[in-house]
Amino acid sequence: MRLRSVFQSLRKAAKPKTPGHPHEAMIQPPGDTGSSDRVSPPGAQRDPASSRRRLPFTLGLITMVVSLCSGLATYVILTGLTPIVPTHLVVVGVLLINLVLVLAMVMIIAWQVTGLWLARRRQVAGAQLHVRIVSLFSVIAVLPAILLAVFASISLDRGLDHWFSVRTKSIIQNSIDVATAYLQEHGQVIRADTVGMAKDIDEAVELVKSQPQGFGNFLTAQAAIRALPIAYLIDGDGKVLATAASVPDFPYRAPPKEAMDLAKKGQVIVIAPGQTSMVGAIKSLQNFDDTFLYVIRPVNARVLQQLRETRANVAEYQLLEQRRAGVQVAFGLMYVTIALTLLLSAIWIGMWFANRLVAPIRQLMGAAQQISEGNLAVEVAVDPADGDLAVLGSTFNTMTSELRSQRDELVGANTALDERRRFMEAVLSGVTAGVVGVDPDGTITLVNRSAETLLKVKEADFRGQPLSKAVPEFGPLLKRAQKQGRRLVTDQIALRRAGSERNFAVRVTSEGVGQEAQGYVVTFDDMTELVSAQRSTAWADVARRIAHEIKNPLTPIQLSAERIRRKYGDSITKDREVFDQCTDTIIRQVSDIGRMVDEFSAFARMPKPVMEHHDIREIVREAVFLFQVSRPEIVFELDLPDKPVVTLSDRRLLTQAVTNLVKNASEAIDSAVEADPARAGTGHIVAKVCTKGDRMQITVIDNGCGLPKENRERLVEPYMTTRAKGTGLGLAIVQRITEQHGGTLHLADAPRRNGKIEGASVRMDLPIGERDDARAGETMSEPGAPIHAPEAAEEEEEVTHGV
Repeated sequence: MRLRSVFQSLRKAAKPKTPGHPHEAMIQPPGDTGSSDRVSPPGAQRDPASSRRRLPFTLGLITMVVSLCSGLATYVILTGLTPIVPTHLVVVGVLLINLVLVLAMVMIIAWQVTGLWLARRRQVAGAQLHVRIVSLFSVIAVLPAILLAVFASISLDRGLDHWFSVRTKSIIQNSIDVATAYLQEHGQVIRADTVGMAKDIDEAVELVKSQPQGFGNFLTAQAAIRALPIAYLIDGDGKVLATAASVPDFPYRAPPKEAMDLAKKGQVIVIAPGQTSMVGAIKSLQNFDDTFLYVIRPVNARVLQQLRETRANVAEYQLLEQRRAGVQVAFGLMYVTIALTLLLSAIWIGMWFANRLVAPIRQLMGAAQQISEGNLAVEVAVDPADGDLAVLGSTFNTMTSELRSQRDELVGANTALDERRRFMEAVLSGVTAGVVGVDPDGTITLVNRSAETLLKVKEADFRGQPLSKAVPEFGPLLKRAQKQGRRLVTDQIALRRAGSERNFAVRVTSEGVGQEAQGYVVTFDDMTELVSAQRSTAWADVARRIAHEIKNPLTPIQLSAERIRRKYGDSITKDREVFDQCTDTIIRQVSDIGRMVDEFSAFARMPKPVMEHHDIREIVREAVFLFQVSRPEIVFELDLPDKPVVTLSDRRLLTQAVTNLVKNASEAIDSAVEADPARAGTGHIVAKVCTKGDRMQITVIDNGCGLPKENRERLVEPYMTTRAKGTGLGLAIVQRITEQHGGTLHLADAPRRNGKIEGASVRMDLPIGERDDARAGETMSEPGAPIHAPEAAEEEEEVTHGV
């Protein structure tokens, strides 16, 4: 099969359409409750969606009736024709109910108008007639409602203006002013009488002292002269000391406390009438200790009653004036409710009437639309009374029957094509290689799941872009395939993403040859781990040969140098220091070469791990303790869990790996101090152990010189080092040990300190428990029994290098 057909099946395979419901193809106005104009599949006795089509009409009818009743109730309450008092709370509640009903009516109208507008935009048959009839009924309903609202608003406003005119306000204010002036005149008269009488009493203080029995007559005479029916002398507590009363059995009422407090300050206080028709006054006497004159005079009760009524009427008038806007709004909302109710009624009647007019046309329109949506089982009801439309309906039913048989054949072919497409999608999603399909212009049309994983992209963001822009490294290879016209072009390309470099084996296959190429398929595999493994294997073989060839002569050389120093050291007197320096240099360099050869040998002949249950905390603590003793200038910190972290491991190999990590960290700190002597004494290394689910992590963090940004993943390869004196085997050995334990090694920057990155973080991610020993064909024995893990080259776990 040609590649072009594969891509067409993946991109353009059509799915069989499911028949739609009859009501989805038509705009059904409310009121269509009959069955003569419905379109239904053959053999259907009743439209199952008829109740849903009647829902808008039923909802609108209920809302219209409720709105009319609510508007009538609002009018009756506001005009005071019911026992319900139109208080502020009642008015607000009624208006809120009307507002909710109005909003419901507006939403229903908008719903139906939107349906008509959409039908007209789609140029559905009968839609324009629908719109015209509904518009006519709406205008007929709106104009009277608007005129009624305008005239009612004008009448209400003019009536309120008359009630609240300046003249009316002036009359009411004058009436209250006259009544107030009457009381003020009484107050002034009784004030003057009180001041005069108090003065006379103060001057008669000697009479009181000489003839206390005659003081009562004197007080009565003073009250009679001033026509005061009641006069009292009281103390500061309101107790009566003396009385002059022309009215017998007049009940005594103590003056208000506020009046007493003001009178003590020397003021003359006039007490206005309360519930009684009396006006009083009180004044302190100057020549008497703690004594007050308290007089009372009656006022015309009828005048006081009229004054109270006038004040109540004025208060009610002012309240009505304050609520004037609310009354206008209430009546306005009432008119709006009635107008909208009439408008809704007209729209509903118009829709029902239009539906009856365009029913035959709408019937054919709905059936045709359902056919366009894939429902070929539809048939129109044929009524002989429709004449020519009945003939058209019969012809239409014949056409749908023929289309239905043809569609069934196409659906069968399409189903087979769809199954083929799903099979190809399953194949592409299951392969580990990345697959990218491009058209002749180089635009990406297909990306499988492996390509998303390898390139760390999303198909939605990748599709539709030029390959040279999405993956610039693949662009030259695609151009070479387009230019050369070859069917297959391969190359090995390195992709750098986020500071990490990965090697891919890329193949570009063309669909067609030369100028007839109709598309290209780009496949690529990640060869990074394979290349790294090949490089490690090659270096291991080289290290084995070097160790064998170099180590043999090292021992004779070292022994010879030591023998020369012992035999001729005492006989040489001239240039003795040079002699000792030369022999020491030979011995020291031979020792260094021997150490390097030992590392080569250790890397080349990595022993099989003997797996036993060990507490990782003790392994880390032991490795760090060695450096705490030898490197006191560096601060070592242990971050270990409280509970034991027991896992299957080789204690010797794992201790060697942690020791290498701590050694690398201390050497990185030394390099940082050499570059910046000011950092001396600030070295800090953290060794941390933590667990996450069924995995455990050993992390070593330092604040040294850090790791390079470029080609960081190659640091785990043999003889890759960034230090001048490094052998490049430390991380390679750690990598091998980590692989043997079924884990992964991650290289990253240390966490930020003071806003900048200083140092590196190396993490060993290891499994907890039995690892994958079942995969190697071994079975767990009792705890502590040794378990031999397979060689690193035989491990199936993929080692990842993450930042």
